[in-house]
Amino acid sequence: MTEKINKFMGDVIARNAGEKEFHQAVQEVAEVIIPFIENNPKYEDAKILERLIEPERVILFRVPWQDDKGEFRVNKGYRIEFNSAIGPYKGGLRFHPSVNLSILKFLGFEQILKNSLTTLPMGGGKGGSDFNPKGKSDNEIMRFCQSFMSELQRHIGPNTDVPAGDIGVGGREIGYMFGQYKRLRNEFTGVLTGKGREWGGSLMRPEATGFGNVYFAQEMLATKGDSFKGKIVAVSGFGNVSWGAVQKVNDLGGKVVTLSGPDGYIYDPDGITGEKIEYMLELRATNNDVVQPYADEFDVEFFANKRPWEQKVDIALPCAIQNELNLEDAQNLIDNGVICISEGANMPCTPEAIELFHKAKILYAPGKASNAGGVSVSGLEMSQNSLRFSWTAEEVDQKLQRIMKDIHESCRKYGTEDDGFVDYVKGANIAGFVKIADAMLAQGLV
Repeated sequence: MTEKINKFMGDVIARNAGEKEFHQAVQEVAEVIIPFIENNPKYEDAKILERLIEPERVILFRVPWQDDKGEFRVNKGYRIEFNSAIGPYKGGLRFHPSVNLSILKFLGFEQILKNSLTTLPMGGGKGGSDFNPKGKSDNEIMRFCQSFMSELQRHIGPNTDVPAGDIGVGGREIGYMFGQYKRLRNEFTGVLTGKGREWGGSLMRPEATGFGNVYFAQEMLATKGDSFKGKIVAVSGFGNVSWGAVQKVNDLGGKVVTLSGPDGYIYDPDGITGEKIEYMLELRATNNDVVQPYADEFDVEFFANKRPWEQKVDIALPCAIQNELNLEDAQNLIDNGVICISEGANMPCTPEAIELFHKAKILYAPGKASNAGGVSVSGLEMSQNSLRFSWTAEEVDQKLQRIMKDIHESCRKYGTEDDGFVDYVKGANIAGFVKIADAMLAQGLV
């Protein structure tokens, strides 16, 4: 079996040279799905996995825009329309200097399986630009978003491709892009999610990924007869995902003691509550992408150029960016008695870290399952737009909890091993794959 996986990955690497993040995402899935396909030859005969890893469409375009000094600038724009077997392409737009084809393909590939797990009718896609919003004025960001949407609008629509926000793309950016789409197409439609509440958005969307991650971790803990009550929690990042996670951990009786940014992390032993949670929104609004101001504001420790996984905590919620938690970090967490790791970001744990968590038989959830809350509420926003109707926050939260519970049950169904240990990576990948693969078989050679 190892030889078969190695051959498959050799072909992937040769066909997608230099795309290391994409290779990593495919490797994780291939290691689970190829043995599964061996016992289900209908998927092998139709080359479902080989078809699944190839995007249906890759769109690359230039984005010219004018800064406040009147100088013209040019960025790259992307949209990866990966798989539409179960619904229109669905996935975020990321504006960050690190954006490239490899990162977007890894995110888009993960999105296929994540969206499948939600049980909602959404395919997988991803997009964005290497544009950096940091240090830009509102007018510069508006002009960039309008130029970006002037091209993107040719390729998207409420029944074709429905982008959302991601790193660097929040409510402001979604608003500018929606306005440009409406201007060019002369229609008011649910073509983007993450919209403002007054013009088609859903309540609870900003918090949804963080809430969903905590709900998933709560389900994992319940399998051990445990909960968040009284637990010390490390969270990385300080954006919307972290903000939602901190709120929900507090609601469930836990205490979050860390936040992080590219500059380092803060340690707040009293817990991040009340006005400290609201301050996280102020930090994000500055677009400065640093967390040290929190330490200055609340007189707590700041650890420059370090990650929070060295602190003694019960639960770890990595909510920042890919590969932020490595083998050394995993060992630190285990040595300090961690009992649960639930990913709020996309692929934040390295393969070596995941392997160590599995060897230690520690509860570990991959992002394609545990951070599916964001896209789930995006899907609920699509439903509300189609119905021309809005649900209350309580109704959305209830639906989100049900979705995360269902995802957890699907992971247990396919991931429970003979000794009772649940391999959530295996469970999430197989559960997501089966739904898409069956749809692809039913639709023929597409």
